[in-house]
Amino acid sequence: MSAPTSCVVTGGARGIGRAIAEAMVAEGHRVVITDLDGDGAQRTATEIGAVAGLAQDVRDAESHREVARVATEHGELTAWFNNAGVAFDDDLVDLSDDQVRASVEVNVLGVMFGTRAAIDAFGPGGGDVVITSSLSAHGPVPNLSVYAATKAAVLSLAMSVNLETPRRVRVHALCPDGVKTAMVEAMQGGKGEKLVRSGGPLLTVDEVARAAVDLVGSRRVVRTLPAWRAAAMKFSTLLPSQAGPALALFARQGARRTDDA
Repeated sequence: MSAPTSCVVTGGARGIGRAIAEAMVAEGHRVVITDLDGDGAQRTATEIGAVAGLAQDVRDAESHREVARVATEHGELTAWFNNAGVAFDDDLVDLSDDQVRASVEVNVLGVMFGTRAAIDAFGPGGGDVVITSSLSAHGPVPNLSVYAATKAAVLSLAMSVNLETPRRVRVHALCPDGVKTAMVEAMQGGKGEKLVRSGGPLLTVDEVARAAVDLVGSRRVVRTLPAWRAAAMKFSTLLPSQAGPALALFARQGARRTDDA
């Protein structure tokens, strides 16, 4: 019988994080869920059979070390999903100082601290860090500029740190298009909603979770879901001065889908 393995899922009380945690439990891992909502994390852990649900503010570097310590008590740590994130649907100039700061600290620093703690805590067999980035990391996203910038930062982080890691340690970034989550639903009526919905029906959390879990053990560093959207987004970075008309078209498509939803 093989030794037990553990994994960590941040932002795991609901949405994509919960679906990832549930999938990892089903595969036999001893899963530690963390969330700013500690009660929600504990409730989800109980409901899906995870070994622990912990309150965590990912902006606190030391909290990641403590989470890693808890995980290693349940088995060799082999996977860490940096999933916690926030999004504010507005132009840069309209966001408050606190919203800009929270975006950078949660979406970037939280991922950096988690990635570092995971690599330090992996055992001799190595492990995988999976970062929930976003399709928005690949190109301009007006009205979600701060969010897009933070997701581009962690996409870059994944590619760079993957080349720094010791043997048997892999770092991945998953870049999904719009996902049917509470965070996206909260954008209803906001400026960025039309672009989020422009790619067709929103992805389900289970689709994104399956893609995240499938990265574990693979050599693939970046995966975009769906793949065709990456090409469309990257095209806008080749001629950024000409991106406006294309993004306007996407926004009109998203508006129609919003009206039909």
